[in-house]
Amino acid sequence: MLDIMRRTNDQPVPYRSWNLANVGGFSDLFSEFDRLWREVASSFGRWVDSYPVDLYETGEEVVLEMAVPGLSKDDLDISLEGRQLTIRGNFNPAAAEERRYWLQGIPRGSFSRTLTLPAGVEADKVQATVQNGLLRISMPKTSEAKARRIAVKAE
Repeated sequence: MLDIMRRTNDQPVPYRSWNLANVGGFSDLFSEFDRLWREVASSFGRWVDSYPVDLYETGEEVVLEMAVPGLSKDDLDISLEGRQLTIRGNFNPAAAEERRYWLQGIPRGSFSRTLTLPAGVEADKVQATVQNGLLRISMPKTSEAKARRIAVKAE
């Protein structure tokens, strides 16, 4: 409901109250707009959501684990620039014939995901492996990024 107020002596007074959803066909229009918006929003996020990620750190390293079912090492490209880690992938299984999908939930095509790492890592010591549909990237922390204990002195 849309409330329109006018002010009298700095006090809001109800001027008129409209419910645009019930005015001459707007209900159908709003319902259709909501449906289309949900459809567009869900397809936009489908590729990113299809490859879930865990990013965590231990005392010695930052680790990224990403589900990449159906992808091999040749389908993945990983780059690190400063604290920006970018993972690109491409999943294009060869189609033997023209297909008409009734439901399509398996992501196809390319994707790219960039994450900002929480700590400095040694770029020349980063290791990535993919096994059983799980990409694991181990990134040793720089000595500055590792947690250190500080001794407390009594005075």
